[in-house]
This record gives sequence, structure tokens and C-alpha cells, in this order.
Amino acid sequence: MDDYSNNRTRIDWLTLSLSGGFLVLFLLMSFLNGTLMDGWITSAFNFSVTFFGAYWQLLLLATFVVGIALALTRYGKAKLGKLDKPEISYFRWLSMILCTLLASGGVFWAAAEPLYHYLTTPPLAADEGMTAAEAVIPGLAQSFLHWGFLAWACLGTVSTIVFMYVHYHKGYPLKPRALLYPIFGKKIFKPNHAIGTIADVVSIIAVSAGTIGPIGFLGLQVGYALEYLFNIPDTLFMQSMIIIFLVLISSISAATGVDKGIQLLSRINIILAVILMGGMLFLGPTMFIIDSFIGSEAYLIQNFIDMSLYRNDSEWLSLWTLFFWGWFIGFGPAMGMFISRISRGRSIRELILAVAITAPIVSNFWFAAIGGAGIFYEMETPGSVSTALNESGMPAAVMAIMEQVPFGMIMATGFLIITIVFVATTADSMSYSVAVTLTGNAHPPRFLRVFWAILFGLTAAALLSIGENSIQTLQNFIVITALPVSLLLLPPLWLAPKVAKIMAEEQGLVANENTQLAIERKKELKTS
Repeated sequence: MDDYSNNRTRIDWLTLSLSGGFLVLFLLMSFLNGTLMDGWITSAFNFSVTFFGAYWQLLLLATFVVGIALALTRYGKAKLGKLDKPEISYFRWLSMILCTLLASGGVFWAAAEPLYHYLTTPPLAADEGMTAAEAVIPGLAQSFLHWGFLAWACLGTVSTIVFMYVHYHKGYPLKPRALLYPIFGKKIFKPNHAIGTIADVVSIIAVSAGTIGPIGFLGLQVGYALEYLFNIPDTLFMQSMIIIFLVLISSISAATGVDKGIQLLSRINIILAVILMGGMLFLGPTMFIIDSFIGSEAYLIQNFIDMSLYRNDSEWLSLWTLFFWGWFIGFGPAMGMFISRISRGRSIRELILAVAITAPIVSNFWFAAIGGAGIFYEMETPGSVSTALNESGMPAAVMAIMEQVPFGMIMATGFLIITIVFVATTADSMSYSVAVTLTGNAHPPRFLRVFWAILFGLTAAALLSIGENSIQTLQNFIVITALPVSLLLLPPLWLAPKVAKIMAEEQGLVANENTQLAIERKKELKTS
């Protein structure tokens, strides 16, 4: 094995210095001149969505199509991670997958986004003669697109296959640069390799921004909810205490590792989510939620290509679809590595169907249960949810919805708890992924995992002390970092089928070319 393969447990201090240094610089610039910083990022954001938006839309659609096609071939039977049987049970495995992307928008986006699209119908479906009832399906369907098949496929399908092949089958470090191994070969893992280092650094910066943003928003949302429910003043001190509590949970979870803390927290999260979804179905508008989910899913499938590649309204796209695509692309390498760690022993087909089909459908039903209920109550009493949403933002939407539901106090408290647990699962899994990036080892040192969990929380608290807009600025920055990361996610489109074929041949699932030629030669000799 090569020297840099043997040293894969060492910390990459260059990558750590560059990525950590950027976070420090971002904080300093935000403190010294937040307005200037915001202006720079807004300009870069506009550039990114203007010149790379179409590419991102094509990239996500192609990733989904290639992944599904690969799952349906004979190569889909190939086992990943050089194990014949999975290390983790299906429920625990799926729970950890679901608690990644869904955690990022689990409550505040699920409550607010469907209502936004209901109140202002997305341009592709806009019709001046559309009634309130007719606006429900396209509004929910747009949310389903943003948190559905394309988003999930980007996070853990073809890229995960390449990661698992390079790390578990070839024995090289588990880092974002591994996606480039089939192109550059083993030299991509050399210390201080320029392209490899850039790939690792931009991936860490992107996932850091994407994780710190939800942590900051968590402080705002839980602070609002505590004041709304228990009359506890929503102050900066209280928001900071919430973030410290979150960091404590995620640090403990990250310290105990994937096999214990992260796995346990994910299971608790999913069980709570199922209970709350059941509560919304039983106590809320049951048939409206079910009918809306089925109708919106059908609308999405029927208009899938048009919705995925819509390009007419650039301003709307930058606010919605391209913002989400940039955010999820930034998570892509870190998520791919995390799913690689928990998917050993699974087949390619199992992986793709779980990540690109099952997880999106569960996410969409979650959005239908929460956001769909909000739309129903808004239809019955205009302003009952939208007033709170427009005046106080997304944190208020959940409380306004729960106000309409029987036992609303209990339900609201449940959503308050699950919001904290949801974001904690994102913080612990992403701190794990960053630690893996810095070591190349699927079992990084405990102190490094905890360090990044704490750093995420401290950065979010510091940005909140500057002002709420600083969190939004950081959230927008992830769209900028998606530009180089999106280039990193392009090669797996053609590399994943290649390595899947290699693994299928190694496992005897298909005959390789040499074997096939030998068989044909024997047939020729017999007939002659």
C-alpha cells in the first residue's frame, strides 16, 4: 500500500488550517463590517445562480437518472464495502439517512415552504384563474421537488458508490478528493496535492456553512417557541443557551460515534417524527393531508422534467430552487462520506432505492402532514397561519399551525423537542464527516469530532450576536461554495457505473470481458 494510504489516520493540517481559518476570517469580517460582507456575498450569490444555475439543475437531474438506471441493471446487485451482510439493521440505517437532509429543514421549512407556494403559486403553475383549492397541489408539489428525489439523489447515490469503492475496495483515504481518484489515480492522495486539497477545503467550508446556518436558525426558532409557549423572554442570551444545549447533545453523540450516539439519536428522532406525523393525521385534517400528498406526488411525477428544468423566472429560481440546489450540493461530499460509513454490506440497488426513492417519499409525507395542515387551516380561516408567517417568519409558522390543532400545546412542545433533536443529528453527523475528511479514516479521533461540533455551535452563537442577517449571509454563502463542489460531483456520473461494473465482476455477478472472450473461444472450438 502507498505511503499516503498508510498515513490516512493522520490529520491533514493544511486542510484544517485553510478551512478553519476561513471560518475565523468570516467571523472577523462579519464583526468588522457586516454590511460589506453581505454585499460581497450577495454579488457572488447572484453570479453563481446566474451562470451555474442551469448546470446545477442538469447535474441533479442527471444524478437521479443515472442512479436509478444503475440500480435497475445487473450491477445493482453488487455489494458495497467488502461485506456480504450489512453492519446496521435496515431501520437504523434508514433512520440515519433520513436524519441528515430532513433534519436541515425538518420543521421550519416543512411548515413554511408549502404555505409560501400556496399563497404565491410557483410561476410554472401560475394561473390567474386558479382557485384557492386548485393552488394546493402545485404548491405542495413544489416543496416536494425541493426536498424530494433530486435533492436526495445528489446527497448519497452515485458519489457514495465511488467513495465506497475507493475507500473500502481500494484502501485509500475517505476524503472528498476520493471522487477524483478514478481520474487522477493514487497521486490525488499525495500530501499537499493542490487539486485534492482544494476539493477537501471547499467541501469542509460548504458543509460548515450548511450546518452552522440551521444551528443559528434553531436558536431563533426555539427562542420564539419558548416565549410563545412558556413566556420565556426570547433574548440573545436564551438563543445562545439553546445553541449550547444543542452543542452538548451533538458533542456527546459525535463522541460516542456512528455505532452508538449518532445511531441512537437518529432512531429517537425518527420515532418522534412518526409519533408527531401520526398525531397530525389523527388530530388534524386527516383526509386533506392524505389526498394532498397523493395528488401532489402525482403532480410532481407528471411534471417532473418541466419542474426540474424550469428556467423562465430567474428571480424566483434564485430565491427557491437554485438556493436549495446550491445548499444540497454543498452537503454532497460530506453526506456521501457519511452514508458510505453506514452502508457497508448493502447492495448498490438497496442504497439507491433507499436514498433516492424511500427517503424522498418519507420527506414529502412529512411536508404534507405539517405544511399541508397549515394550508388547510389557512383555507378555512385566511390569515390564521399566513399572518404569523409574514410578520414573524418561519419560526412562527409551526406555532400558528399547532394553535389550530387539538392538544396544540402538547403538539407544539413535541415539535419543539424534535426540532432540537433534528438539528443535533445534522451537527453530529456533519462534524463526523468533517473529521473523516481531515483524517481520511472512517473512524476519526473522538476529540476531532467533538471539536467540530463545538466549533459549529460557537460560530452560530457568535453570528447571532452580530445579528440575524449574519446567519442568512452565511446560509447564502453555501450557494457560492456549491460552485466548486458541483464540479466535484460531476465525475461520479460516469465513474459510478464503471466502478459498479468492476465490483460486479469481482463478485462474480457478471462475466468480465476476458472471461466472456474465453467462453466464446471455447464455443468456436467446439463447433469447428
